Amino acid sequence: MSTENVITKEIETKYKDKLFRIIFGKDDEKSKRWRLELYNALSGKNHTNPDDIELTTIENVLYITMKNDLSFLVDSQMSLYEQQSTYNPNMPLRGLFYFSQLYQIHLAKISKDLYGTTLVKIPAPRYFVFYNGPKSHHKEDVSKLRLSDAFENFEEHGDFEWTATVININADHNKTLQKNCKPLYDYISYVNRIKLNLAKKMEKQDAINEAVDWACAQNLLDGFFREHKAMVTAVSLTEFDQELYDKCRREEGFIEGKEEKAIEAVIGLHENNVPVDIIAKSLKMTEEQVQKIISEKAQDKA
Repeated sequence: MSTENVITKEIETKYKDKLFRIIFGKDDEKSKRWRLELYNALSGKNHTNPDDIELTTIENVLYITMKNDLSFLVDSQMSLYEQQSTYNPNMPLRGLFYFSQLYQIHLAKISKDLYGTTLVKIPAPRYFVFYNGPKSHHKEDVSKLRLSDAFENFEEHGDFEWTATVININADHNKTLQKNCKPLYDYISYVNRIKLNLAKKMEKQDAINEAVDWACAQNLLDGFFREHKAMVTAVSLTEFDQELYDKCRREEGFIEGKEEKAIEAVIGLHENNVPVDIIAKSLKMTEEQVQKIISEKAQDKA
């Protein structure tokens, strides 16, 4: 094993958390304040006491793959925030697993019996995924992933649904949210700086070091980067995979080209009066995708 691989392995062993979780999911005073600002910006509320939030994050106890970013109770709602830099259509199912554990923890705390005759009230779930991966997978500011899309036998009006709301936090998305939550803006600015450096063909270590120095000079997160420089650098090294990043950038252009051709094909077939279900089968798309393209084209003409 090379020296570089040994160092990387040591870093991964020591720093397993994501930077997003470290910033928003700890129990210190700064993290409490930043978490409250993020909650207020997303919910439109105006809470002023950071202690209004009860942190209920699942720790790495039973299942290492079940470690979520952060979750908390406030306003009789159980909110779960998770950051992802790679596209994952299985987030609704993962969220269902997360909340199953969170509800078990919550009910154990309040000593409620599920086998009695009284209805047990539980906090309403709110599941947000903060996405800052390749833009080709999530072009919208906000989108919803639905568990029903994974059902083997899809029923349009089924009795059960579970969703994950995907918030695009790439630098050019959700500007209002960034404006209303400076800690999130600072986090996004730092991550975007690394991406820009990588796009300039800088080595990963150099790209991260420069971004950390820049964040320190800008006093992002009230000096957090300066106070925790070594830790931030180490965590960032584990989060950014140069080879994967370059591959994603190459694929973005390819995927966007395929999408444009698919849109042209849908419009062409539709203008020739081909039924939506036939178009979907011919192009290996869902009828919802076909209908969305047709509707958007109609709106453009209006």
